Amino acid sequence: MPKTRTLITVAGIAASFVGLVGTIIFLSAMKIIGFEIAKLMLVALLGLYVGFGFLFAVYRLISKLE
Repeated sequence: MPKTRTLITVAGIAASFVGLVGTIIFLSAMKIIGFEIAKLMLVALLGLYVGFGFLFAVYRLISKLE
């Protein structure tokens, strides 16, 4: 188990991402959602994680400047 706060945060983010991807794949496999919608949801999820990650990184860098 990670000891530092950063590693715990990264592990939590990775686990939530994998969990959401698994849920989308499960819904697609059970034919609850279509294949095209599943692809769209996966791309949107990746975009959200990358976008908010970038915003968080910029916020951390700006807060160190002040």
